[in-house]
Amino acid sequence: QVQLVESGGGLVQAGGSLRLSCTASRIPFSLNSMNWYRQAPGKQRELVCSATRRGETNCADSVRGRFTISRDNAKNTVYLQMNSLKPEDTAVYYCNALGLGTSSWGQGTQVTVSS
Repeated sequence: QVQLVESGGGLVQAGGSLRLSCTASRIPFSLNSMNWYRQAPGKQRELVCSATRRGETNCADSVRGRFTISRDNAKNTVYLQMNSLKPEDTAVYYCNALGLGTSSWGQGTQVTVSS
């Protein structure tokens, strides 16, 4: 059974930084596109940043220049470095592994940004 375990969430003041980690097991990590999503209360889940298996990265306009996604295939881990956090970044952040015909999710980690 695929496991994605996120960590690194918490409470931070506006302007602060956090780094989320997601470690995967039981999947061919290097063959998966790894993505970070978030879901704020009352809103739909949205894609934040993605890193393809070739290492290409992209982030949503709302976080571009503040958030960076990276992956370490040797550690089966994907990271989300979040800088200059804003209250509107408050959400549950989810890790997603997208393979050929498969999609797996972590349990989510809460990020709360206070003003």
